[in-house]
Amino acid sequence: MSETLQLAQQLIARRSLTPADDGCLDIIGARLAPLGFSLEKIRCGEVDNLWARRGNGGPLMCFAGHTDVVPSGPLDKWRSDPFIPAVRDGMLYGRGAADMKGPLAAFVTAIERFAAGYPQHRGSIAVLLTSDEEGVAVDGTVRVVEALQQRNELIDYCIVAEPTSETRSGDTIKNGRRGSLSGALTVRGVQGHIAYPHLVRNPIHLAAPAIAELAATTWDEGNEHFPPTSWQVSNIHGGTGATNVVPGTVDILFNFRFSTASTVDGLKSRAHAILDKHGLEYDLRWELSAKPYLTPRGNLVDAVRAAIREVTGLDAGLSTGGGASDGRFIADICPQVIELGPLNATIHKIDECVAVADLDALSEIYCLTLRKLLA
Repeated sequence: MSETLQLAQQLIARRSLTPADDGCLDIIGARLAPLGFSLEKIRCGEVDNLWARRGNGGPLMCFAGHTDVVPSGPLDKWRSDPFIPAVRDGMLYGRGAADMKGPLAAFVTAIERFAAGYPQHRGSIAVLLTSDEEGVAVDGTVRVVEALQQRNELIDYCIVAEPTSETRSGDTIKNGRRGSLSGALTVRGVQGHIAYPHLVRNPIHLAAPAIAELAATTWDEGNEHFPPTSWQVSNIHGGTGATNVVPGTVDILFNFRFSTASTVDGLKSRAHAILDKHGLEYDLRWELSAKPYLTPRGNLVDAVRAAIREVTGLDAGLSTGGGASDGRFIADICPQVIELGPLNATIHKIDECVAVADLDALSEIYCLTLRKLLA
């Protein structure tokens, strides 16, 4: 049994449902401390975070991830207990096997091998972990980044251990992510009896043409790295529940997934212009949960792609698709952020699993990347 598999099993056995860490950080910290890492626990609210660093010089290479997992869902649907790791036919089963306790184990064992082989390596290695990635993500990585900013401790390279692979482990690197801008829109009308339309103003009817125009608008054309910005409604609610009452308001939740081809202020301004054009009386509250970021070809991307090629023979593709990750926070203090991890086919699903061989290969890729950047 490999060191990576053993550590992954230890972590999966911890019931670290967001925001609980359930001792995962202590397990990882106990592996890092003997290597000369200084360990800094940063607790915010109910969230446990860890910043661990080995060395003081530059460049600083950071591995980042989360110890928390999503709920297991119906236990009777799992072939085995999601928090009792099981290996069957070369696959490791358990909640977090792919997202991301398996990848965490892979980068810890990669660091161990690299430190043993290059005890006097140049630069520094860091590990940034949180127990608040799968939840609201307000007291996790973002708080660690704020603490690092306050003392001007910046990162040169960062690999987030998200499960990025699609058909074969190592086939896809995420080198950026779209931004996420949400709006909570309330359109006001005049409530009244549905049989007296001359005495009411139906806010659903008033809002419909504006919604249609917002949905049909081309916000940008995207660029070579990102698809065009999209605007989508996620929720609409209006009415009292009665069939004979025209509502006084309608509430609409929507979201922009936007690229570097648009700006936050530009999207807000154009949305307001459309709503104003249709003469609506409305309130609109905005929430920016992620800014877009992009890591172009450079030292980190080239090192990771070369490492993948040497270990697996694959020429990894670059992608900015998918949802948000904690890379969006780290990008504020790190110019080169990528995500690399195992297959994402089973994440958040019943019987989540990862190939044991893929975890061992991933550990080799991480270690080889360290050699290319710091040896």
